[in-house]
Amino acid sequence: MVRISTKLRQAVSFNPTKKSHSMEVHEMCRKIKENKITLPLYQRDVSWTLKKSVDLLNYQLFGKAPVSPISINEINKIYAENSVSQISFIDRELIADSQILNAHQSAIDGQQRLTTNFKCFINHPDFVNVVLDVSRAKFRIIEGSPSNSEIPVGILLNEDERLLEEYLAERNLISKLYPLLVNVRSKIHNYNYTINIAEDLTEEEQVEWFEILNNAGSRVTTIQMAFSKLKLQNFDIYTEYTIPFKEMFKSYGIDELFSPFTTNVSYPIAALNPAYEVIMKNGKHSTNYAPIPSDTKEDVLIKLDIVKFREVLTLTLNSLELSLEFLDEQNLFDKINRIDYILYLIGFFVYSPYTALNSVPEQVKAELNSWVCTVKFNNQSNSARRSIYNELLDKASS
Repeated sequence: MVRISTKLRQAVSFNPTKKSHSMEVHEMCRKIKENKITLPLYQRDVSWTLKKSVDLLNYQLFGKAPVSPISINEINKIYAENSVSQISFIDRELIADSQILNAHQSAIDGQQRLTTNFKCFINHPDFVNVVLDVSRAKFRIIEGSPSNSEIPVGILLNEDERLLEEYLAERNLISKLYPLLVNVRSKIHNYNYTINIAEDLTEEEQVEWFEILNNAGSRVTTIQMAFSKLKLQNFDIYTEYTIPFKEMFKSYGIDELFSPFTTNVSYPIAALNPAYEVIMKNGKHSTNYAPIPSDTKEDVLIKLDIVKFREVLTLTLNSLELSLEFLDEQNLFDKINRIDYILYLIGFFVYSPYTALNSVPEQVKAELNSWVCTVKFNNQSNSARRSIYNELLDKASS
């Protein structure tokens, strides 16, 4: 006798793809602005580079196939205490439970694409150098002020259509460009995304869906999940730490060191190990607290008092700034091709007595210069990486 599971019968009787529908970019942006489309608390910060956003805009204008679907959990039941808390796009502000009304939409997958279009819609400062170049027929990034053939996307695709007309009128370009640009604006705003809808998913079901969509079946990083709920204590690891961390790299033109997706968050979190040991363990170093992704201590960090946690963040960011200033002064950026050099220097300065570059003796700078030029991280085991770090810490205490 063969027993047929009721679970199997239920599965074949339900087809979630029947709930899919389309939504225009303009409508999605409007809903984001009104916090009718939000993000689940566990979503990471925006990770796309400006170039990646420009690539999307060009694809929406010139691509011959649709952009991949957006996946949304629609909240229809009364918002319960065990539901996943929601945050707004860009500023990641907590959404009050009272705002989570019937048919509220929570973006499980598509944050980067939605944010790109939304930043154009609101003329966000991040996109001030992104233009549609009508002469070259493409969106691109420029330096300096736009020429008459370069139309800022925050004007072209703004929610207020009058801005484009006013912009062109000021430059006597109405007759030449307005009809064409209205068509471009219309195509982008009316661009349809397929929206895959699920309804009233539990947190566990949302995470499962998120994992499949974002990581091809691999586990969502424990880092991402562990820190997300600290937002409920009015603490956002992204806005207070990981974004400033990456912005420092960007200011020195070395943000490409963050290119691997899987290390986008783990690098900054690994950099917290030295400051944690100095502040919480009186500088007593343990071997498995090296500033490497395999040694991240999110399970320990999330148990910290928020005041202490912020002390750890501040010390780390200060040491990162000192590390970058040192590399810049010594003209060493061309010598490094991995972020490991910077993570280890952060550890050195955390443990050292130096709080400003002008307080570092020239002999110490020379030793650090030599270390950067000679140490190799390629094809090293974690054990070897920890040994390299221990040797560098010896220099900090000598």
